[in-house]
Amino acid sequence: MSTPADRITIKDVAALAGVSKGAVSLAFNHKPGVSEGTRERIFAAAAELGWTPSSGARGPAGGPRLDNVGLAICRPARSLGLEPFYMEFISGIESVLADRSSTLMLRLVRDLNEEIAVQQSWWKARLVSGSVLVDFEANDPRIPALRALGLPAVAVGHPALTGGFPSVWTDDATAVAEAVRYLAALGHRRIARVGGLAGLGHSAIRARAFEATVRELGLDSGRQVATAFADEEGARATRSLLLSPERPTAILFDNDIMAVAAAGVAAEMGLTIPEDLSLLAWDDSQLCRLTHPPLSAMSHDVHGFGAEVARTLFEVIDRGKADSRQVATPSLTPRGSTGPPRSGS
Repeated sequence: MSTPADRITIKDVAALAGVSKGAVSLAFNHKPGVSEGTRERIFAAAAELGWTPSSGARGPAGGPRLDNVGLAICRPARSLGLEPFYMEFISGIESVLADRSSTLMLRLVRDLNEEIAVQQSWWKARLVSGSVLVDFEANDPRIPALRALGLPAVAVGHPALTGGFPSVWTDDATAVAEAVRYLAALGHRRIARVGGLAGLGHSAIRARAFEATVRELGLDSGRQVATAFADEEGARATRSLLLSPERPTAILFDNDIMAVAAAGVAAEMGLTIPEDLSLLAWDDSQLCRLTHPPLSAMSHDVHGFGAEVARTLFEVIDRGKADSRQVATPSLTPRGSTGPPRSGS
């Protein structure tokens, strides 16, 4: 179309999408009356023309501002549904959004390039007022792309990873060191760690802290296995460690579901917890208290973490800036899955 970008109107968007002006209005005000396919076609037409509603992200008829929040997560749908961390984290975000009559736009993506495309689409179509960015990698491609877009965002991760976006994070390095020192104090000399994907920034931080603490304490071994966060991956990693020549007597996990899966592997191999094998989880969801014996964990308030992230994002949306902030460091909650190793093990 030859219409200048600054003179494009709702009529132009309707014509390109093949719908009425009323349908465009319904789509952008998130009202019923248009199918999901039509809504997507309208948003695509608006993005192609570079058009946004003149009232910005507002409700119908000049109503209250609707600051909808985007969150894209690079996880398979099945594993996300089983992972307690994100369920608690999202519930914390939702607790803040509810007070502002806002909506969470959640999307599962295959990789960071797809996330960049999704965030660009959301922002250009004015579907979100800002986004929460998670799972940062070294030299994360989202940083330059979303900065150029001007997207208001809050990063979940250590400031060293997040390229200047306001960030909310926990001190994972200190927590890992505490976990290793606790297991060593119980008498464990062969301690292993089953971590998340090696490319994730927070996994790398934990891996470095684990290695440094094992070396500092002069332990016999400190093997680490990088894997996905799913139960089957945790079980596979645990089985590999327990079949190795120098079987660890204690294992630290990067989330709860892998630690629960490891308890099943230990039983399958005839090992008793904690006499033959101590297990230490991370996050301390309800899963940790439902296993037998209950799992020791590095505990933190994941729901509160999500709420703090949402509050920080609204500071960015409302004021154009926010200070980065560190929330409480995960702390040890000992239960029945950790204890001194069996004599001679």
